[in-house]
Amino acid sequence: MASNPAAGFTCQANGQNTPGRVSGSGPSCLYQSESDPDVVAIVKSLDRLCSRDEEERASALEELSQGILECLGLDRPGSARLSKQTLLHLLRLSRSCPLQEVRGRATELLRTAQEQGVAVPRALASGPSAFIPAKQMLKEESDQDILIESFLSLGRVDHIAMVMALHPAYLSCFLRTQHALLELDGPLPRHWRHYIAVMELVCPGAEPRWSLAELIHAVVLMAHAHSLCSFVWGCGLNPEPDHIGGYTFQPPSPSHLPRSPHSPAHEDGRQELVDGAMEVEVLMKRMVELQQQEEECTQEEMVTRFERERSESIPTAVVRGAPPDLVLHLVEEPEFRYEDFAPRGEQAPPTMRAQDYSWEDHGFSLVNRLLPDMGQLLDEKFQVVSNLTYHRMAMHEGVDTHTLRKALWNYIHCLYGIRYDDYDYGSVNVLLERTLKVFVKTMACHPEQTTARIYHAFWRHFRHSEKVHANLIVMEARLQAALLYTLRAITHYMR
Repeated sequence: MASNPAAGFTCQANGQNTPGRVSGSGPSCLYQSESDPDVVAIVKSLDRLCSRDEEERASALEELSQGILECLGLDRPGSARLSKQTLLHLLRLSRSCPLQEVRGRATELLRTAQEQGVAVPRALASGPSAFIPAKQMLKEESDQDILIESFLSLGRVDHIAMVMALHPAYLSCFLRTQHALLELDGPLPRHWRHYIAVMELVCPGAEPRWSLAELIHAVVLMAHAHSLCSFVWGCGLNPEPDHIGGYTFQPPSPSHLPRSPHSPAHEDGRQELVDGAMEVEVLMKRMVELQQQEEECTQEEMVTRFERERSESIPTAVVRGAPPDLVLHLVEEPEFRYEDFAPRGEQAPPTMRAQDYSWEDHGFSLVNRLLPDMGQLLDEKFQVVSNLTYHRMAMHEGVDTHTLRKALWNYIHCLYGIRYDDYDYGSVNVLLERTLKVFVKTMACHPEQTTARIYHAFWRHFRHSEKVHANLIVMEARLQAALLYTLRAITHYMR
């Protein structure tokens, strides 16, 4: 969901943001509108920063610098001021541009503007995630090539891409799928697509006028957006530095060092490390035992274990207050929310058997028939995240993590009432300890309630990239579960 990198880049006098107005007082330099030659050159240079030609980018960077300096009035008496949006664009480039020369120059230009008396913004967060320390992100050695490609294609690298880049193979197919959903030719107009991602699909009483292709496009968009919310909250992503909540023009207070409200307070870090290492060893042993297990359960026992797993009472975090007004005006039923699939003491809704309706045998072909290539893109994404492995776990190398990854995937589908007849759900209880289940259920069912405390409580000795890997599995499993229910209903409608 990229924005035009040049949008809002204007000069201004007296701190005003009104385009095209001429200052009648204050500094002697007149306000320059977007049609003025200097500003037009700046806008063009910002666009050209995304060129794939290195010489073109270098030329654009020099033009951008010259335009900013002229806008500041360093070559003539008096001084103009940069607009808020201009400063925020520079802040974003200085923080997240994967091209080192662009990032460094944007930092220099902000410093120069500040020296000339301009109130420049600063980012409120030190990195893309409130859960993962920025220094740890660098240690994980995220792939810069995919981030550079994202910048050249979209004009920015958002926090989602920066965290997903810990797993570049996944990020690559994620970006292709999202681009196809939002930008490529399809049955829905482009300007509808972003709105559909945040709405309920059809207003009550509206005339039914959706074609099946439009309906498939819309439900895939909404399922994509809903599952992506799980990833955003599950990784504790901070607001972008140029978005509301991501910056401030106030200088930092010298008497108060910023500390993330999400940061957990550990009373005994040394003991926690010891306990975490023991958890890894126990999990390793359980995985090996399951892989060597030859016991076969009856079908009745398999069903019993599934029912026991989906009816288990797993608490989630404290319920937050009402959504902000920015969200509420898009919602008709603020109280509408996820409810447990099998609440205790009530008749559970019927289980969806994967053998009766699966993505591989049914959903894939329906999507690909009505929305060409989308089925292939989604299937690639499911396959990549299902097979993604680096053959390591915490401090161990050469580990087969297949059983653990499968347990995570099937647990999510279990939460949504989807059962695989050939899977022993006793494995879920063996491999997924309770703190992990709390995190996974919160992230999948109540993502807005995810906190750093439950993020840090599970897999305490694992790398952050491994926790992000778990988040990717949860996100894709939730996406597929939503699609299976929706596509099955559409299939029944078509009969």
